[in-house]
This record gives sequence, structure tokens and C-alpha cells, in this order.
Amino acid sequence: MDRDAAGDPGGTTVRQPASAAAAAATARPVILRGWRHTDLQFAGGVSQSRMRTFRPGHLAVDYTRTMMASLLWRPRPALIGMVGLGGGSQAKFCHRHLPQTRVEVAENNPHVIALRRTFRVPHDDARLQVLLADGAQWVRERRGRFDILLVDGYDASGIPAGLSSQRFYDDCRDALAPGGVFASNLYATDFADHLAKLRRSFGAGRVWMLEEARQSNRVAFAWLDDPFPEGRIDLPAIARQLPPRLAKDLAGEFARVAEAWRAR
Repeated sequence: MDRDAAGDPGGTTVRQPASAAAAAATARPVILRGWRHTDLQFAGGVSQSRMRTFRPGHLAVDYTRTMMASLLWRPRPALIGMVGLGGGSQAKFCHRHLPQTRVEVAENNPHVIALRRTFRVPHDDARLQVLLADGAQWVRERRGRFDILLVDGYDASGIPAGLSSQRFYDDCRDALAPGGVFASNLYATDFADHLAKLRRSFGAGRVWMLEEARQSNRVAFAWLDDPFPEGRIDLPAIARQLPPRLAKDLAGEFARVAEAWRAR
């Protein structure tokens, strides 16, 4: 499905994928609309994204909030990269709450991008760009670019092979700016294999995973350099660097992550 930026209803900047046939073969998501939520699903009835009807910018799914704890590593990111748009939960949240931050998103499924208006993802502007692109290739082309890189790329069968290879994780490391942090969603997958690859890319002491209490998700963090002086997360100091509304919204997640960091 080819669209130029002017013709796309979501205002998306479109890059032609390497194979038009591959783009045409991507699965069409199913939209479930309820009074309280709108869900994006593929096969198996598992929701890949959820939007609250009356709070479209709210992070309604626990693991998405945990992934945003990457701000503890980099509370003032100039550029955040995302692999996987889905319903745009994190892109919307960052666009709303981080006015000094630019967000770039790679999504390889044109049918997902076509739902951008449905999920109220803002049009591209000076602070947001959504590209139709292969996530692995997109990351490979952006060495030293991102302060935060969030990976949540799934298709109908799970995490694609291209987003779970050793080369991909090496490229994620190389795509980070000095002091940068990576976070990924690991759902219904061999998380131990992903962690082993991340440790080979970042080093054993720079990879950490948290399990979600109410979901089958795990969030893996990996980072460059030494993120926290004296090895502890100083929440009050970090909160002062964040926009007040964001710090308040994510206070519970920040506290949970900081406590887990102390106990690790």
C-alpha cells in the first residue's frame, strides 16, 4: 500500500519498504471497539494495543508504563526512537508529555499505520515522525542517534526474527547516543534467549529485566555507560528534571522500578 505524506490520512512520512510484496503480505489487524476501550489485535485474540476511549493519551497497559521508566536513565531525552507503532500509546504519551523531545517511530505494517487516526495518533510534525519501514534496517541506519530506544515490534506470530537476532541487538546498542538506554517488551517468547543476546551486545552488567505482576510481559532494559551515581536511583532528583505532569503520572512505576533496582 503506497501513500505519500500528503495523501496519508494520518500524516505519516512513508518510506517504500524493501519489498512491496512483503508489505502487502502483512496481516490486517482487528479493531475491537468498546465503550471504555479500543483494542488492536492480530491472531489469537491477544490485544497488542489498548486505548481508553476518553483518555486516548493514557498508557493503559502496564508494560508500556514500565518501558517509560527508561526516563529514569535519561530524564531529558532529545530523541526517542521506537520500533513498532501499534496503537501509538507510547508515541502519543511522549508527544504530549515531553515537549522538548523528538520522537521517531518505525512501523513495517501499512495496515497498522492506516489506523493512526482511529487511535488518535497525532499527525507528523516537528516533534513526531512515523515511518513505514523495516525496524531492523531502520535501527541499523541510525548509529549513535537515540537517547532512548523502545522496541515493541510484533506481528501475528510474535516477535519477528529480524527483531530478535544478535545483529539486531548489536545495532540497537550502536543506535544509542552516549549514555543511552534501550527497553523492549518481551511477551510470550523465550526471554532467556533475548537476554543472552542483549548481554553479549551491552555487557552482562548492563542488562536488566522486570516482570509484570498482572501480565505475561517482561521488560528488558539495557544501557550504555554507568546510569546512576553510587549505583542508586535518586527519584527526587530525577523527578525534578521531568515535566511535572509526567512525573506525577508515572510516579508509581518509577517507585516500583527504583525499588526493584535496589533489590536486584
